[in-house]
Amino acid sequence: MPDPIASVVVIAVTVVGLAVGARLFVDAAVRFARRFGLSEFVIGLTVVGVGTSSPELVVSTDAALVGLGDLAVGNVVGSSVFNLALILGVLALFAPVPVDRTTAGRDGAALVLSTAIVAGVLLDATVTRTEGAAMVACLVAYTAYLLSTGDEVASDSGGGTPSDADAAAAPPGALDHGPTSRIRTAAELVAGLALVLASGHFLVESASALALAAGISELVVGETIVAAGTSTPELAVSLVAVRRGRVGVSVGNVIGSNVFNLLGVLGVAAVVRPLTASPAVLSGVAWLAAITTAAVAALWTGRRLSRSEGGLLALSELFRWINDLL
Repeated sequence: MPDPIASVVVIAVTVVGLAVGARLFVDAAVRFARRFGLSEFVIGLTVVGVGTSSPELVVSTDAALVGLGDLAVGNVVGSSVFNLALILGVLALFAPVPVDRTTAGRDGAALVLSTAIVAGVLLDATVTRTEGAAMVACLVAYTAYLLSTGDEVASDSGGGTPSDADAAAAPPGALDHGPTSRIRTAAELVAGLALVLASGHFLVESASALALAAGISELVVGETIVAAGTSTPELAVSLVAVRRGRVGVSVGNVIGSNVFNLLGVLGVAAVVRPLTASPAVLSGVAWLAAITTAAVAALWTGRRLSRSEGGLLALSELFRWINDLL
């Protein structure tokens, strides 16, 4: 019988490992992207967004490989809810979160559409390889569109210069203009990726053992403990944005990460191994759809997330955790 205390300790350590590894990976990836001449705006939309979602990708793919469909799906659904409800909600409690019309319109619509696609795919509680490949193709098309319109959006967003936005969105040091050794950058890239991979693997093992020992389903553990752990990079990026006075930047980071989680993470995991989850996953998907609709509607209508709206979102996540764990 696995030791519950040991499992909790390992989970705590691996969460720290995921956060540190993702930070190293994002910093190094941004430096490499700059060497290839990508604009700062495009880097913020693509490299940083994908980098902060790397823990979800590793954890869900690892769970799929060992046949833990509930954990793989629960991590994606729970992390997406956590990002929208808790991260944006808490940020709005500090100060109303403004958004530009591009984020509210184009990216908000992409998030709603991504959520609808996942909801439709999971109606039978399974994700086939074909469905996973189609989801990844949708993500590639969306990313290609972002790359093709990046400069235009940057100049039209009204949310500050691309340099300002990236400086707030990226973790400290990610956009350092000082001289950086290529060897050091390569070492950080490899070390960050290795740390994320190892931490994700042990997180899946420990979370599964904890669920078994505590009599909690893998789905619940995936939607709560594992989801919160894999969302630490998004939380870190958002806190940096607040500290630098660029609260609105965090909205784009959360929306971009969620689109990648829903289409990319779930899609890749299913391509690696078709996913089969319990019917209980439908309640989590329904909750995600409701939170997504509420958050995007708030952004569409007022081009901002007020303190009261943020408080309601944060309370909804607290309610979800209590309902799932008790």
